[in-house]
Amino acid sequence: MKELYRAIADCNPNRTNMVATVLDGEAFGQKALFSDDILICETKESGYFSRYGEEVHKAVRDKDQCRKGMITIDGSRIFCDWLGQDIHLVICGAGHVSIPVIQIGLMMGCEVTVLEDRPQFADNARRAGASQVICQPFDQGLSQVEGSSNTYFIIVTRGHRYDQTCLELIAGKKHAYIGMIGSRLRVAKVKEAALMNGCEKAVIDQVYSPIGLNINAETPVEIGVSIMAEIIEVKNKKLRMSGYSKDILHRIMNPDEKTGRNVMATIVARKGSAPRDVGTKMLVTPEGRCMGTIGGGCMESEVMQKAIHMLHSDEEKAMLCHVDMTGAEAEEEGMVCGGVIDVLLEIV
Repeated sequence: MKELYRAIADCNPNRTNMVATVLDGEAFGQKALFSDDILICETKESGYFSRYGEEVHKAVRDKDQCRKGMITIDGSRIFCDWLGQDIHLVICGAGHVSIPVIQIGLMMGCEVTVLEDRPQFADNARRAGASQVICQPFDQGLSQVEGSSNTYFIIVTRGHRYDQTCLELIAGKKHAYIGMIGSRLRVAKVKEAALMNGCEKAVIDQVYSPIGLNINAETPVEIGVSIMAEIIEVKNKKLRMSGYSKDILHRIMNPDEKTGRNVMATIVARKGSAPRDVGTKMLVTPEGRCMGTIGGGCMESEVMQKAIHMLHSDEEKAMLCHVDMTGAEAEEEGMVCGGVIDVLLEIV
């Protein structure tokens, strides 16, 4: 099993990665990792995905079917868990607006890289907790940022000449989002210059500017909120992906010597107004601690109790937990969100 999780941790973020899990039948709980529709590895005791390789490959290529999270092969349901990587925020400039963007990004679990050529402002970004601060001219700093389909570039420098340098270099990198602060006139001039210097029009036309959702933001904190709200909106318009956080993968691959096993809880089906989407994960330790959340409240508590019971017994290595948050009984328990979820619990 560790081999599978190691392969998940090493996935190329610029490829389409998916973990398939059998949810019923004799192969219940067996898993495999696909990258760009190619079988990378599967759990050793399995062989299921090798036997049904052609059928699985065909179903995986049907993105409309797979994006719903479930396919059926030979009468067995298979959960398709599309893996997103951690969001990487790259902030060009470390002025007043950057600080709340850094802080909110960290609260969201993002990796945050800040580029700033002024040592004093670079220190402010470090104090705000940025994952990495590169205190060099912007062109040199950006040469150290590769970019990926999960990289969100935020251009908030102190002047349009720096904006132009950043935009022209970023436009040639793989990205999920490019946003640039400034007045409409200033932004228009920067874009025009970028086009004259050879940037692709299709990329420049997709730059979000003025940056942020229009919430009439005025203060640096309000502007930071509007920027991050826009990034959340852009992220969630894509194929919904959850994936495994770095902390969860680290815990799985480096288990505590005293406590040993953990339980992974993954939402595999959802109806109604359940608080979290399919693919959301939570790791439960034997001490009853959690990494991540599948929605909180009484629903999460019920799942945790079943997970802890699994850890203290040898009866099951995997099980499906059905939680109904509708009806009178759920209301009495305080399950105010409503909806129904199925949660896969697995010993890891």
